[in-house]
Amino acid sequence: MTKKVAVITGSHKGLGYAIARQLAQKEDIQVIITSRNLQDGISAQQRLANEGLQADVHALDVTSETSVKEFITWLQESYNRVDILVNNAGVNPTMQPQESSLLTVDMDTMLATFNTNVLAVARITQALIPLMQVNNYGRIVNVSTEMASLNSMGSDYYPLAPSYRLSKVGLNGLTAIFAKELQGTNILINAYSPGWMKTDMGGSDAPFTADEGAETAVYLATLPDGGSQGGFFAEMRKFGGAIALPW
Repeated sequence: MTKKVAVITGSHKGLGYAIARQLAQKEDIQVIITSRNLQDGISAQQRLANEGLQADVHALDVTSETSVKEFITWLQESYNRVDILVNNAGVNPTMQPQESSLLTVDMDTMLATFNTNVLAVARITQALIPLMQVNNYGRIVNVSTEMASLNSMGSDYYPLAPSYRLSKVGLNGLTAIFAKELQGTNILINAYSPGWMKTDMGGSDAPFTADEGAETAVYLATLPDGGSQGGFFAEMRKFGGAIALPW
């Protein structure tokens, strides 16, 4: 197996699918599409096949310890390596009325959001880093949001969205701590904001496409040796290149 193996969580639609599609266009990368429902993943695999692009597929619920263990067993048996992990799977309850204020936010909703957007990322990243360490090579990309920037949170124009924002602050913290642990290795982990896109999460009023939102993820997933470690990046379309965001 000479191709790099890329796992993209929640990649049967939207941004995850766009990232999988762009990575599948690279001859040296073997993409693995994952989704909680296997049939959704198979449908995505078929859409890629219709474009002449090849991808493998497997069910994966990153919130389930059992599902993650089953996925890792299959991955070891099928490829015995992983080189790229894009933590794309996430939830955003911002449209719920209670999410308009931290005074009214529902604690169960906040807990569920943290479970998917933070703890599940920790779970799958913990599970896959040992496979990267075997070859001392890895590129980990965490899909965050500029809404999680503490530097601008008090003055930006975005909705308050406490559950979503705070979960992504947690994700950014996870990125920074993993980066500290991986310092000096060739396993690079970074976070980025894909911006407001036309997806199920972003809605039809969004100004940009999922393909545009995927650009920075692909850039970070294919960083050269010695590339950024523990960075937080804006979507590239805004600036024409990789620009760091303030934490």
